[in-house]
Amino acid sequence: MTDRPQATTPTSFPVSVVGPDDGELLTLGTTRMRILEDGSNTGHRLGLAESVLAPHTPGPPQHRHAQHDEGFYVLSGTVRFTVGDRQHDATAGTLVMVPPGAPHAFANVTDQPAVMLSTFTPARYVQYFRDLQDLFADGRAPTRAVTLRTMSRYATEPADDLA
Repeated sequence: MTDRPQATTPTSFPVSVVGPDDGELLTLGTTRMRILEDGSNTGHRLGLAESVLAPHTPGPPQHRHAQHDEGFYVLSGTVRFTVGDRQHDATAGTLVMVPPGAPHAFANVTDQPAVMLSTFTPARYVQYFRDLQDLFADGRAPTRAVTLRTMSRYATEPADDLA
């Protein structure tokens, strides 16, 4: 008789599954964002969101993050990234990684919607989008000054030297 290791069947693992109709939905003017991971399942090491940018969405002012990396993977459409004084039109399948300190902005300048997946490491910046949604609550876009003041609470500053 041969001794064989017994297979074990774990009853649960701490795995997060977010279905296509799940996640926290945010409306940020003409952008719809679905928070897929707010950091609560990753020890706040990683946040993840899907964003749908309507045609001609101007996006945020050019800015820099001091404490987190941000990644953008374009799923469909075209997103224009401004990095300093350079512009990059990112189409489906393009990944843009922005390290701390790098100036950047993004916009949809086309007549078609664009969809992108964004990462935030660490995940603290996800709360910025919740705060931003509150600023849109009256149906009007917040002013640049209000947006930048909100960003500053998350170690983010304008890249005015490049404007």
